Amino acid sequence: MTLHAPYPAGRPRRLRRDGFSRNLVRENVLTAHDFIYPVFVHEQTGRAPVPSMPGVERVSIDELLRVGEEALELGVPVLDLFGVPDPTAKTADGAIAWDENGIIPRAIRALKARFPELGVMTDQALDPYTTHGQDGLIDDSGYILNDETIEALIKQSLAHAAAGVDILSPSDMMDGRIGAIRSALEANGFIHTRIMAYSAKYASAFYGPFRSAVGSAGNLGKGNKYTYQMDPANTDEALREVAMDIAEGADMVMVKPGMPYLDVVRRVKETFRVPTFAYQVSGEYAMLKAAAQNGWLDHDAVMMESLLAFRRAGADGVLTYFALDAARLLRAA
Repeated sequence: MTLHAPYPAGRPRRLRRDGFSRNLVRENVLTAHDFIYPVFVHEQTGRAPVPSMPGVERVSIDELLRVGEEALELGVPVLDLFGVPDPTAKTADGAIAWDENGIIPRAIRALKARFPELGVMTDQALDPYTTHGQDGLIDDSGYILNDETIEALIKQSLAHAAAGVDILSPSDMMDGRIGAIRSALEANGFIHTRIMAYSAKYASAFYGPFRSAVGSAGNLGKGNKYTYQMDPANTDEALREVAMDIAEGADMVMVKPGMPYLDVVRRVKETFRVPTFAYQVSGEYAMLKAAAQNGWLDHDAVMMESLLAFRRAGADGVLTYFALDAARLLRAA
């Protein structure tokens, strides 16, 4: 560590005295290019609010195009799409997930046709599409089958790649799925399709509002995902998961949730020095929104401070429902 002059020769407050010097020595900054904006796309007409996530809406494909236009205008480079299928289309195997005319392939095609310069990212997991709300296929005891699920995820990934997706983001946490998906992409000529792996995805209680938004909460019921998502107590395990995904062909890795796991973000970035992202999940967003609505916190101040914390911890970018609001604030600054 660099030694500094003792007080009074050393006065750290000197550099904090004026705005220009605070700006001059600031170690981390936020830009709109640091954000990925998650969007829920449904089969209904127009927009529908998500009650547990104030300000977040499910949107139809025509409304999604308006969201894409706004993102480009604000400089947000990527939309991350999550499908909300018709509940009557759900099956035990989640087959609608890889239907080329399913909600997500249609949304990808619409966005890339209108805005080819906008990055489009999609989720690979079966929970929005299954009658049981789990991320994979299950056996008679309810256990999630690893290799059989991977075969389904390959089909889903290829359907999204064929529709023109830029980034696949497998969030299922099956062992070996990154290598299998990468091999399938290569074999089918999708050599430019990037993978941002949900490498350290924890079995967190912070996902509740998201599950309501995609319509899987009721299907999951009192079930849990402990047999495939990570134990919140573990960090060494996260490094093993990340190492495996990088070795299997992931271009980028992700830690999820975000703020409660900033220590994991830091360990991943310092250990691997690969593009590392964090997901500020629905529960984090909802907490800040609720506190602000009650007048307990300054909305814009805590929004920006929370996002800056990700960058300070080592994240190269943040998936956040605040993306458009934060980008507007940055533009006005």
